[in-house]
Amino acid sequence: MSEQTAAGVRVNVYGHGEATVETGLPVLNRLLGRLAETARFDLVVDIEPGDTQAEVEAAAAAIGDALAGPLRASGARGHGAGALTSAEALAYVVLETSDEPLFVTNVDLTQARIGGLPTDVARRFLEVLAERAGLVLHVRLLNGTDSGHVLEAIFKGLGAALAEACERLEPHR
Repeated sequence: MSEQTAAGVRVNVYGHGEATVETGLPVLNRLLGRLAETARFDLVVDIEPGDTQAEVEAAAAAIGDALAGPLRASGARGHGAGALTSAEALAYVVLETSDEPLFVTNVDLTQARIGGLPTDVARRFLEVLAERAGLVLHVRLLNGTDSGHVLEAIFKGLGAALAEACERLEPHR
């Protein structure tokens, strides 16, 4: 059972891509910063230190909760896709709002370690985010061998997909 961790998150989906992220995990801080930059969301995340799993789950839950409203706002697209790179890695992320959240991926990083962060916690982050935001979230790795590049491509693709999903559509005339 994971230790309880307090999380404070603010998300402005109509921002400029500015992020202040403090999760206690430098690699997660960087990945969430890339997500915010790519999505052009203003993001503030402050997680009280706990064990790694608790910090990851708290960040994902808080961000998912903060995005659930904008993803379902009147006029919001509610679905999006993003394909982005980081060096040799290419990730494709597709998502849509759903009453039956689901996370599906072909990425297996269970053996990789980046900056002390077991990368399987990145998978847990995406599972919790999908659950709390109410998303069917598909992540496909099209190319990539370096774990750091793969994760960065995934989080950048996620940012692009979330930005598109939160975009307000013009009413038909």
